[in-house]
Amino acid sequence: MKLGLGLYRSLLTDDNLAFAKQAGATHLVVHLVDYFAGASPVLDSGPPTRGWGITRNQQKPWQLDDLLATKRQIEGAGLTWEAIENFDPSHWYDILLDGPQKQAQMETLKRTIQAVGRAGIPVMGYNFSIAGVWGWTKGPVGRGGARALVYDESQIDPTLPMPNGMVWNMVYDPDAPAGTVPPVSESELWERYAWFLREILPVAEESGVRMALHPDDPPTTALRGAARLVNHPDKYQRMLDLVPSPASALECCLGSLQEMRDGDVYETVDRYARAGRIGYVHFRNVRGKVPRYQEVFVDEGDLDMLRIVRLLHDAGYEGVLIPDHTPEMTCAAPWHAGMAFALGYMRACLQMVTH
Repeated sequence: MKLGLGLYRSLLTDDNLAFAKQAGATHLVVHLVDYFAGASPVLDSGPPTRGWGITRNQQKPWQLDDLLATKRQIEGAGLTWEAIENFDPSHWYDILLDGPQKQAQMETLKRTIQAVGRAGIPVMGYNFSIAGVWGWTKGPVGRGGARALVYDESQIDPTLPMPNGMVWNMVYDPDAPAGTVPPVSESELWERYAWFLREILPVAEESGVRMALHPDDPPTTALRGAARLVNHPDKYQRMLDLVPSPASALECCLGSLQEMRDGDVYETVDRYARAGRIGYVHFRNVRGKVPRYQEVFVDEGDLDMLRIVRLLHDAGYEGVLIPDHTPEMTCAAPWHAGMAFALGYMRACLQMVTH
């Protein structure tokens, strides 16, 4: 197994690459969609926003030259680019919404996957969701007053519809007409997803790219009028059976799996690691389940994280683990401190199971 770190595009600085290397990471998962560039994370701004909610305009499709330039930067720091996490919502909103531009946007995604393959990036993580990540708040609720995320359904209206021009909790068209996104049933969502897989997986196979699906977070039945795709571990098998392909994989988010009302995270990890279906792992611990849970430090939640690492090792998993939204520690560099704590814990776990 390999230790990695997730970085947004704006965080791909010499100092942060050096930080990753110093903490023992060898691989990176990169968010090319920079949710926070030019704006403050609305998680810090109180109850009315409840999520990322960053306004974005149309962004040009990712080009091979740009990917190669980023790869050279990463490799120049002695690291390996393992995966991209998430498509830009402005590139595929009508695929998610079944809108009039979905075929044109699919052609853009196909060219993107081809470019990802030519750049030698083996995994493309994605989240097939209408509402995306929404409903969290952040505050000094963690151990010792660390700033951590909480999902508490009693404090929000989970049925609040999304305005037109928004998908995945991001505004792709600030000039969209008044109104709200129509409700999306579970059957409608899975029909859209099946079309997406039938179109994209053959291209991914040809390009040598694995498509890794993130489970829903929060894993509710529905959110903001739209059904959720993978809100139970068994729905991962439904996904794999829907359009069988060696390019179809899981983005195994341990926190999201633990937040689900039902299911056994340990059995799920063991099953899909042994089947070779895990693209990479989000190493995150939580306390509680929907309708209320809180993100916590990796050493204190409901999950036995060392047991997870042992299961992955025994199953022959050789992929990457990255820390994911760890609580922020009280110091001059809260994000870095939280990530350093998580990386140190993960590195110790890896050493325990491999020595």
